[in-house]
Amino acid sequence: MERIFAPWRMSYVTSAGTQPGCVLCDALLDAAKEGSLVVRVTNLSFAVMNLFPYNSGHLLVAPRRHLGSLTAATVDELAEMMGLVRRLEQVLGEVYRPDGFNLGMNLGRVAGAGVADHIHLHLVPRWAGDTNFMTVTGETRVIPEDPVEAAARLRESFGG
Repeated sequence: MERIFAPWRMSYVTSAGTQPGCVLCDALLDAAKEGSLVVRVTNLSFAVMNLFPYNSGHLLVAPRRHLGSLTAATVDELAEMMGLVRRLEQVLGEVYRPDGFNLGMNLGRVAGAGVADHIHLHLVPRWAGDTNFMTVTGETRVIPEDPVEAAARLRESFGG
């Protein structure tokens, strides 16, 4: 069996499900801090790097208001989220040059939502061949970029 040493995951593994509050709301509160994962904040929504990404550039787009369902969101909040996703598709295309994107939402824990009580969209850049031997045979993903560095890189594309 192959082992990959990833000590940075220990804090996540030992605290998963035990920390009070919402990781998305906390990220938004820390948006101005150095090392923030928040890429963009708009009037009603925001984009944040996924701390445990599927691929480089994996973003979460959420309403600023803490909402657990689409039905709790206003039409304006949903529209602004999609407008931000549209802009992020352009920015990710310029910065990462992916061959395509996955866009998806998991509503509720049983549907796979890691943050079940704050709705969010996943925007994941994809490249031809990004499912390589590590993923297929080793059931392991290799992410070549630190999420904090990725957030800083994408913020520059918005001009700050």
